[in-house]
Amino acid sequence: MLKNLFSKGSHAQEPEAAAAPQASAAAESRGYTVGWLLKTDEASIIWDTPRPVRVDAQSNDPRSVAQCPSVLDFDRRHFVVNCPIDVHLRLKLTATGMDITNVLADKSPIRAEALQRWIVFQPRHEWRNPQRPVLQMLTSYVFVSDDPVYVNQYPPIFHYAGDNRPGVQIGGRFPIDIWPRALMWAFEWHDTTKDLILRRGEPLFTVRFEGPDPSANVRLVEATKTPELESYMTSITGVTEIVGQTYSLFKNARERRPERLLVPKK
Repeated sequence: MLKNLFSKGSHAQEPEAAAAPQASAAAESRGYTVGWLLKTDEASIIWDTPRPVRVDAQSNDPRSVAQCPSVLDFDRRHFVVNCPIDVHLRLKLTATGMDITNVLADKSPIRAEALQRWIVFQPRHEWRNPQRPVLQMLTSYVFVSDDPVYVNQYPPIFHYAGDNRPGVQIGGRFPIDIWPRALMWAFEWHDTTKDLILRRGEPLFTVRFEGPDPSANVRLVEATKTPELESYMTSITGVTEIVGQTYSLFKNARERRPERLLVPKK
C-alpha cells in the first residue's frame, strides 16, 4: 500500500501568457519541424515512439465522416504518446490525507518503491479542489523545435478508455523552441470511489503542435541529444522548484538559447 503519498511535484504547466512567438522562415514555407527525444537513457526501451493518430474506418464512402476533409485535417495534426507502465490505484480520502492502494500488489510488474517514484501526488493545498486529488507522472518525452512552435497536451481524445480514468487529465501548452523540457502527465481524480487504471501500450495523452501559421503542416522527427541541447535543457531543469511562474523566465531563455537546438537523428 502506498499511504499518504505526498511529494511536491512540478506543475504540469503554468497559466501566465507569454509573448507572441517571433515569425520565422518556417511560417513562410508553411511547415514546421519538431523533434522528439527521451530525457534519460535509463530504461528508455519502455517508452514507445510518438506516433501520428490513426483512426480505423470501415467505410470508404466519400460522404462518410472518415473521408471528411476537416476530420482528416484534424486527425493528422495530433500525435499519440503511449503509457509505459501498468497502473491500478485505489484511493480513499481521509481527514488527514489519503490512503492509496496499489491494487495489483505483488502481481504488479512494477515494484512498489518504483511506483512511488513514478506516480507522485501533489500536496492537498495545491489541488484545484480539496476533494479532487491531483497526481502526476513524469515522462521522459521532450519535444524541441527551432521554429516558434508550441506543444499542446491533451487527453487521449481518439481513444475510448471506458471508466478506467475517473477524472480529467490536466492539459497545457508551452513553447518548445525555448522550453524543451520533459512532459508531465497530470490527472485530477474526480470520482474517488472508482479506481484509476492505466495500461502499458494504451494512449496516455495526445500532443498537437502549433506555430504562427495555423495551416502549416508539422513534421515530427527523432532528435539528437547534442551537447548544446543537453546543456540548454539543464539550464531550465528544476526552475519550478525555485520560481513559481516559469513563463516569466521566457525572455531570459530566448536570449540565452543556442542558435540551433534541433538536430534530426540520422
